[in-house]
Amino acid sequence: MAEATVGIVMGSDSDWPLVQKAAQTLEKFGVAYETRVISAHRTPDVAIEYSKTAEARGLKVIIAAAGGAAHLGGVLAAATVLPVIGIPVAGGALNGLDALYATVQMPSGVPVATVAVGSAGPTNAALLAVQILGTADAALREKFRAHKEELRNKVAAANDRIHAGA
Repeated sequence: MAEATVGIVMGSDSDWPLVQKAAQTLEKFGVAYETRVISAHRTPDVAIEYSKTAEARGLKVIIAAAGGAAHLGGVLAAATVLPVIGIPVAGGALNGLDALYATVQMPSGVPVATVAVGSAGPTNAALLAVQILGTADAALREKFRAHKEELRNKVAAANDRIHAGA
C-alpha cells in the first residue's frame, strides 16, 4: 500500500462510525491514509508526538475529529506546519455545538479548517484534503474535477426529473 498522505485522528473510537466516511471518501480518490485514536486530554503527549512527526512520516494533511471540548484539532495544529481540518462531532448535552465552537475559535496563528457538524463533516473534510493535495498533484486534481462534474450531473438529472411530469 502507498505511504499515507492523510492522517485521520479521532478523540475516541466511538467517533469511528461517523469518521469512517472520511476514510471511504479518501479511498474513492485513491488517497492513502492512516487512522489513530488519540485524546487531546487523556494522551496529550501522544497527540503532540503524532503531530510533530507527521511531516517526516509523509503526511501532508491531518483530519482531526473530536466532540465535546474538541481540542484535538488545535493541539495537533499547534505542533505541525501541516494543514489540519477539524470535524466537530455531535453529541453530549450541546449536541456538537460545543465541539463546533471549540474547533472554529482557534487563536490567531494556529488555524484549523473546520467542516460541518454531522454526517456531511467527514466527507467534506476528506474532500478538502483531496483539494489541498490536488494543488500539487494534477492527476488528483483531475479526479476532483470529475467529482464536481458528477455533482453537477446529479443536480441536472434531479431538475429533469421534477420537470418531466410538468
